[in-house]
Amino acid sequence: MPNLLKLQKTFKFLLLSLFVMAITACTNNNDSKDQASVNPKKIKVDGRMDAELTSPPHVPPSTKDRSAKRLTVDMEILEEVGTMADGVDYVYWTFDGTVPGSFIRTKVGDEIEFHLKNHPDNKLPHNIDLHAVNGPGGGAVSSFVAPGREIVFSFKTLNPGLYVYHCATAPVGMHIANGMYGLILVEPEEGLAPVDKEYYIMQGDFYTKGDYGDPGLQAFDMEKAIDEDADYVVFNGKVGALTGENALDAEVGETVRLYVGNGGPNLISSFHVIGEIFDKVQLEGGSLVNENVQTTLIPAGGAAMIEFKIDAPGEYILVDHSIFRAFNKGALGQINATGKEQKDVYKGTIQEGIYLPEGGAIQEMPISDEEYAASKKPKDALTFDDKMEIGKKVYGQTCFACHQANGKGISGAFPPLANSDYLNADVERAISIVLHGKSGEIVVNGETYNSVMTSQNITDREVASVMTYIYNSWDNNETVVTEEQVKKHRR
Repeated sequence: MPNLLKLQKTFKFLLLSLFVMAITACTNNNDSKDQASVNPKKIKVDGRMDAELTSPPHVPPSTKDRSAKRLTVDMEILEEVGTMADGVDYVYWTFDGTVPGSFIRTKVGDEIEFHLKNHPDNKLPHNIDLHAVNGPGGGAVSSFVAPGREIVFSFKTLNPGLYVYHCATAPVGMHIANGMYGLILVEPEEGLAPVDKEYYIMQGDFYTKGDYGDPGLQAFDMEKAIDEDADYVVFNGKVGALTGENALDAEVGETVRLYVGNGGPNLISSFHVIGEIFDKVQLEGGSLVNENVQTTLIPAGGAAMIEFKIDAPGEYILVDHSIFRAFNKGALGQINATGKEQKDVYKGTIQEGIYLPEGGAIQEMPISDEEYAASKKPKDALTFDDKMEIGKKVYGQTCFACHQANGKGISGAFPPLANSDYLNADVERAISIVLHGKSGEIVVNGETYNSVMTSQNITDREVASVMTYIYNSWDNNETVVTEEQVKKHRR
C-alpha cells in the first residue's frame, strides 16, 4: 500500500511537471511572436518632422500620440564663458549652449537624421557619441566636425530607455569635463505613462585650477581630473542651477518624473530627494523597475527615470547623498511643492523640549600641562585679508548650503545674508546667533522666516573671519569682527 501511494504521488508530480512545461512553452512561443511583431528594425516611419529640443530642466512633449517618424535633430556646438558659481566663470564646451545639452525625445522606430554644427567661433573639433545608437562609436565615428562645418548622419532607435550622449573627441575626458553631455530618451511604441510634471537634471563634476569658490575665470585642470579630485559637483552645470529662483515646482497630489543623468566624467551619483521616497525607479534608464527607493545610484555615463507623488507641501532638496558634494561642492537642487497641508501625512513639530544626554557636560580627552600651556598662547593677529580668505573658506564649508554662494538664501526657508537689514542692524546679536543658534520667527528685508539656525562648532578665529567676510560682501556694512568680540559671547 505504501508503494502504491508513492507511485500515485510520483505520477501526479510528473503530470504537474508536464503541465508547467507546456504552459511555459506556450508562454515562450507567445513572447517570441510578440517580440517578432514589434521588431523595431521593421517599424516603418510615417512622414517627417523636426525634433523639439528643450534646454534643462525642461522636457519636450510625449511621443505617445505619434507614429515613428523621420526625425530631424538640429544641434549646435558652442564654446562659451558661463557662470560656475557666484563670481566664478568657466569656459564651457556645450551642445546648444547649455550644460547639459538639449533634451532629445524620440521613440522606438524613429529614423534620426542628426545635423551637428560646430560654430565658426569655436576653437576645437568635436563629435557626438549617443548611447542610444547601435553603431560604431555611438555615432562618434560619423560625426567628427571642425569649427565652421556641419555634419549629417543617421541612425534608427531600436531600444527604449534613457541614454546619455557626450562628445567623444580626444581627449574624451576633457571634452566631457567641460560640459559636453546630455540625455536622449527613446520611448516605447506606446509612450511612457502620463505624469503631471517632468524635469531634466544632469549631474557633472568639474575640475578647476582654483579651489572651490576662487573668483574669476577658472581654467580646466587636467591633473585634478585624472586624480578625480573635483572642485565642483553640480546639477545642470553650475552651483544654484536648481535653487532659489531656479527651483523646480510641483503641487501636492501631482506625480513628478525626473529624467536624471550623470555626465561624470568620473564620479558616481547617489541621487536622493530629501523628504521623498521614489515610487518607481527605472534603473540605469532601462526596463528594470524598482519601487519604494530612498537613494538610487547613477553611474558616470548613465541615467535613471524616477517617479514620485508629492504628498505634502514644502521644500524638497535634491542632493548627491555623497553628502559633502552636496553641501560643499554644489550638488544641490530644490523642488518647491505648494498646496494644502496634509496633516494625515506630515504634522511637523508637535513638541519641543530640552535634551541633555549624560548631564549635558562636554567631555574631552585629557591633555598634558605642556599642551594646555601651548593652547593658551596668543596667536598672531590676522590681517583683514587673512580674515577674508579664512572667512570665505569657512563660509563655503559651513554656510553655503542654506544661505547660498551669493548670500541670497532660499526664499521662505533660509534668510538672505546679502544686504541684510537684520544682519547689519546688530553685529553682537549676529555673533550670538552664530555661536548659540536661533529658532523662531525673524523678519529679514521684509520677509518672515521661521527656520532653525544651529549653533556652529567653530573657533573664535573662524567666527570672526567668516563674519568679517559676510559683512564685507554683498553690499553689507563692512564691519570687521574681532576675536575679542566673539569671546564675549562664549558661555
